[in-house]
Amino acid sequence: MTKEISKLNNNIEYIYKQNANTPRMALCLNFSVNKAEIKAGVYSLMARLLLQGTKNYSSEQLANEFEKFAIDFSSESFLNYFRVKFVCLNEDFAKAIELMNEVLTNSTFEEFEKERLKLKNEIPVELDSPRALAMDAYCRKMFENHYYGNSMTAVLESIDSITKEEVIDAYNYIINNSKKSLAIVGALEKSEVMPLIEDTIGRLPQSTDNNFMIEQPILNEKKEVKTIKDDLNQAHIVKGWLVPTYGEDEYPILILLNIILGSCGLSSRLFTELRDKKGLAYVVRSSYETFKLAANFMIYIATEPKNIEVSLKGFDEEIEKIKTVLVSEKELQDAKNNFIGRCAFSEETNLHQACQYAKYGVLGFDFNYVESLKERIKTVTAEQILACAQKCFDDKSVISITKP
Repeated sequence: MTKEISKLNNNIEYIYKQNANTPRMALCLNFSVNKAEIKAGVYSLMARLLLQGTKNYSSEQLANEFEKFAIDFSSESFLNYFRVKFVCLNEDFAKAIELMNEVLTNSTFEEFEKERLKLKNEIPVELDSPRALAMDAYCRKMFENHYYGNSMTAVLESIDSITKEEVIDAYNYIINNSKKSLAIVGALEKSEVMPLIEDTIGRLPQSTDNNFMIEQPILNEKKEVKTIKDDLNQAHIVKGWLVPTYGEDEYPILILLNIILGSCGLSSRLFTELRDKKGLAYVVRSSYETFKLAANFMIYIATEPKNIEVSLKGFDEEIEKIKTVLVSEKELQDAKNNFIGRCAFSEETNLHQACQYAKYGVLGFDFNYVESLKERIKTVTAEQILACAQKCFDDKSVISITKP
């Protein structure tokens, strides 16, 4: 295994990791999103439309090319970056790079109306899930009047007013005004790969990191939102806080807090206390969702409607406990082991590795950020867990309830 980190002529930082004796090459290229979309849904449509035809291929012809060479290619939009990635057989790497370059430089966005209608029809289906509805309302309330609050409901409200020109303008802005991060992982020799990269990705507009225009989200008060949905037999409750994110001192501590409280399933505190002991929950868990400027720490439960208040009280009891009583050394060590195990799982394939490298690269961190994070995780103490919980789990929270 060899690893090299360098820059292309257009200032794009890249990592090339050679994993010998693997049959497939993986590539991930990320572009930073430096300003809020003009309307909710513009970036989602942009990502979908990239694969719907170019100057030299119709959408059907493009799909046929990917299928013929067994290239798994996708484009995706996230809040802080836009991503294109592929996996292909080693012998088809040159073809995959050629098609990626075609998509990035020659997309026509011609099937705009078709994709807009598809997205418009898909969202209500997703929001038919009461859990998704509760999360959507939570997101809008947590990030009220902020780009991060562009939930599915927000997209549905604006989608009819989005124009093809707005999508093309958004794409051109991102391509020309973004930090770009590239990761290539596979068995081919670097000498076989980099001339192809230089001749395609190396000709994209310069990578730049000086034009970030999204403001820091702020939560100044306690908020609550209730959504009524017919024909439910459960209530779905989300409670969360705005907390530190990547790169901040509390980041590794919050990862462990999440594992201890509710992200590791049967052994987590929330599962043990609220489901096993009190019989309140069908499902109960916590999650720690991270973005460039902020993160939110959420607790979720699905329960009988009559148990809404007692479930919220159960949330409060578990939060109070983690704020006042030191976690045991065994519980802390188990959480650390859980995280290290998850890291191993997330690095199983060449594509997993490429996506992880490119993600942290585009966010402004070292390509080896996960390795340093593992070392930081190992040093977290019970006292740090306590102090972090006291700092983060304050009265400024958001509660979302979806019920019959």
